[in-house]
Amino acid sequence: MYEIRTVGDPVLRETCRDVTSFDAGLRRLAKDMLEIMDEAEGIGLAASQIGVLKRLIVCRDPDTDQAFSFVNPAIVERSQEEIMGSEGCLSVPGFSVEVPRAEWVVMEACDVQGRPLRVEAKDTFARVLQHEIDHLSGCLILDRTSAEERRRVLKVIRDRTLAS
Repeated sequence: MYEIRTVGDPVLRETCRDVTSFDAGLRRLAKDMLEIMDEAEGIGLAASQIGVLKRLIVCRDPDTDQAFSFVNPAIVERSQEEIMGSEGCLSVPGFSVEVPRAEWVVMEACDVQGRPLRVEAKDTFARVLQHEIDHLSGCLILDRTSAEERRRVLKVIRDRTLAS
């Protein structure tokens, strides 16, 4: 069974590879990821967060609660305006930090069958997509927040590690 990797695990800094085989294994991985995400009470999960270096994300639309699996996702358009918002991450458990994100995005991807998709998202759903796609390039919310916030969170994580 997979487990969610947390900050400090080198796999989170890896760049994921494009998916080229849309087979039963990919569909099973996406299903497993949705279960892991739901069990952890998250709204998004990237394959790299469970140690699989494939360009696959799963998420729920926060407005409709509909679950999605996106393969080889890429942001192809984004708003000029960025909005600050609080984000948590299953790989940085117990913390929320302020992160600037585009207000809306257009993403192109495939579903797990290999069919092309084009998704227009705004507000929280746009934030979720940007967050999860960042993971596929080895980028964490700590890389997108202020230096002060990053230092604060990393200090608490270090102190917890030393205390245990």
